[in-house]
This record gives sequence, C-alpha cells and structure tokens, in this order.
Amino acid sequence: MLRCCTVCCGVQDGASPREIFFLTSQWYPEAVIQMARAIRRLEPWKIAVIVVSVIVGLALIIGLITFLLCHDQDRYYNASFLITNVDYSPQYERQTTDEFRNLSEDIETMISEVFRGSFLSKRYIRSHVVSLSPDPGGVVASVVLVFKFPSADSEATTWGHINRVLLRRLKATSTYLDVDQSTVRLTELNKEKGDNLLNNCCGIRRQAFSFTGVERITGGQRAREGEWPWQASIQLDGTHRCGASIISNTWLVTAAHCFRGVRDPRRWTASFGILLRPPKQKKFVRRIIVHERYSDFLLDHEYDVAVVELASAIEFTSDVHSVCLPEASHIFPDNTSCFVTGWGALENDGYSVNQLRQAEVRIISTEVCNRRQVYGGAITPGMLCAGYLEGQVDACQGDSGGPLVHANSRGIWYLVGIVSWGDECGKQNKPGVYTRVTYYRNWIHSRTGI
Repeated sequence: MLRCCTVCCGVQDGASPREIFFLTSQWYPEAVIQMARAIRRLEPWKIAVIVVSVIVGLALIIGLITFLLCHDQDRYYNASFLITNVDYSPQYERQTTDEFRNLSEDIETMISEVFRGSFLSKRYIRSHVVSLSPDPGGVVASVVLVFKFPSADSEATTWGHINRVLLRRLKATSTYLDVDQSTVRLTELNKEKGDNLLNNCCGIRRQAFSFTGVERITGGQRAREGEWPWQASIQLDGTHRCGASIISNTWLVTAAHCFRGVRDPRRWTASFGILLRPPKQKKFVRRIIVHERYSDFLLDHEYDVAVVELASAIEFTSDVHSVCLPEASHIFPDNTSCFVTGWGALENDGYSVNQLRQAEVRIISTEVCNRRQVYGGAITPGMLCAGYLEGQVDACQGDSGGPLVHANSRGIWYLVGIVSWGDECGKQNKPGVYTRVTYYRNWIHSRTGI
C-alpha cells in the first residue's frame, strides 16, 4: 500500500513517477533512502573513485577465478607393467648399479617415445623408474609419470587420456622391451605421494637447469633453488666450516680434515638449502665418524673422508634430498665433466659467501696430476684431480668437504669426489684435489649401511 504523496513526504518537485513510487513505498528501506541522499551529496571525483575501485575489485576476482581454473599444475601417476624378455637380477635391487641404470634408461626412453609421439606430447614432462621387482615372468617396472594439465581439467578425463595412450602405443613402441599388455596398471597419485616418490630417489634434480661456460666458484655463477639439493653446510658453533653431501635422510659425507681438533658433535650443526642464512632446514649432529687412518698431524691428505650422523631425519623435498653414491667398481673416465659446489671464498684467503656457488670442472688423469710441475707424485689412488691446468676454475677455502658430482645418461647425479685440498685457489698447474668416493665406497657403506 502506498502512502499519500504530498510535499511533506520529502518528495522533491520534478521527481519521476518511479522515484516517487520507491521513495513512498512502505517497504522501501530507510537505509537505502539515506544512501541515495548521501550519494547525491558526493562530489563527482569521489563517485569516480568508488566506481573505479569496484571495477578493479571485480577484475581481480575474475582474474583469480580464471587463474584457478586455467593455470597448469603438475599431475603424478604411477605406471607398472611386466617386462617379459628380461630376467630378474639381484643387481636391480640397487638403483646405483649399471644394470639398474641401463634397464631404467631403456624403460624411460620407451615411455618418452610413447607420449612424445601422441597428442599428449606437450603435457608430458618426464618419467622416472623407481623400482624393478622380480616376477616369475620377468621384471615388474614401477614408473612415476609427471604431466602438466590445466587445473580445471577433470582428473578422470586426464587419467583416461593417459591410460589409452599408454595401452595403445606401448605395443607399437616397445620394440626392444616386451611388455605384457594385460599387466599395465595406471594409478593417479596425489602431489604429496608423487613428490615423496621422486624426492626419495637419489640424484634427481626436479627442474631442468642449464649451465653453460666455464665458471669458477671464486667469482662464478650462483646456484638456484633446487639445483644442487644434496649440498649441506656443516657448522662449528653456528659458523660455516665445510660443505658436505646428503647421502640419506640421516647421513652426510664430508672431508675428515673439517673436524681437525674439534670432534665434539655437540658443537656441530648442519644446514640445508642454497643460503647459509636463512637455511631451508637445520639439524643437530649426533655422531661424527672420521676415517680411522686419518691423522690430524700429518699433511699427506690421505684418508680424508668422514661421515656425519644427524640427530633427526631431514625432511626430503625437491630442494633438499640425497645424491647417489657410485658403486666401488665404477670408473669415471678422464676429462669427464663434473660440477663442484660450495660457499667457499671468492679468492684465496677470502671469506665464505652466503649463497651457494657452482663451477664446471673436468677430471684430470692421475698421471698428468702427478707431473713434477703439477703435484709431483702426491696424488694417490684415493685422490683425484679436477679442474684445468690453466687455473682460474677451482674450489676454495670453505668449499672443503663439499661435493664433486657428475650426471649419468639418465640425468641422475652421482658423487664423484669430496673437496679435499689444493695449492691456493685457481692457480696455474694446481687443480683441485678431491677424495675419490669409489675408493672409499666400501668404508662409507661399512659405517652407514648406505
């Protein structure tokens, strides 16, 4: 019902019939009337600000919704299948054996060919063999597959696409591996489980990094997050003393000389991540085991290896996890390209840096390194040289104990050496000298079980 409309109702002359209707309705809220009057009193520039703010807010909301619906996200799957033309070998139990590497490389190549040649080629990221298990019919392979799909895509739909491509193309692609089609199983993994499976495989770098040119740690290129996830810093009374390498979630390997004169584990901590401050993680040390034949008083650098047990387990992530240890029998040929990393000084007698650095070096033969003008016979079987005879590229003080690593044909990184000693930093005819990991591989296993 409408009230009688008179001048006393507050309706101004010239109001339209619609305005009169709403302003005189019994149900018209008083607050809206007050708001309408307030808006009429606003200056034009204030109204413009309000309108622009509303438009910007709506644009942000729409943009956020669009991003959530359309941005790509990683999706993980586990594929398992029986390979019938390969007999199982106990060597497949360890991921670091040549047998495991060779078969895994064949499987990963086959999987890549399956998806690279399909309509999913732009969605496929990588595959990684996580285990090879025995079966009466041959070998069962378990493989993690990683794809990128828009977050709005249905999980059931993407699983269906992948499963169909896998079943259809495996038969045509597996020319050198016989896969029993009836055993193929594809399971979607949540992100946490997919990450855990990959992070618990040693030597994996989750992102593709490029590193070109020869840089030295002394003034060279800074490392990026996740580039060298096995790098650790061991610290005496909170100050960086040496580098180390993660070989399991509770064990590090480093140089024995780092603990010269100070072996009380209560004074030592270990930190992880590319920055010394702030670190990704930090752990107390439970136990330090220095090679029993290493001497603090002799300067011959023999037996320069130690392992460190942590008081609590490292939480493995894409930025922090272990490097692979090679088999004792493995040979890294002369001139092999390797990388050395550390927080060491940028020049001889300089100070450590806060952000991890990296350098590419090459293995130099012991024969060359033992020449009179180089190290004059000081290089023993437990050591190896890496760098360049012309100098400039080298590790330096503070890099001691850190990793020298090499990637195999699968892109899996192995610990080749431990930064040990040298004559100053980057000096001509004085390359870096490293503890040879294969020489001490059995000793490391005897102390850590790894």
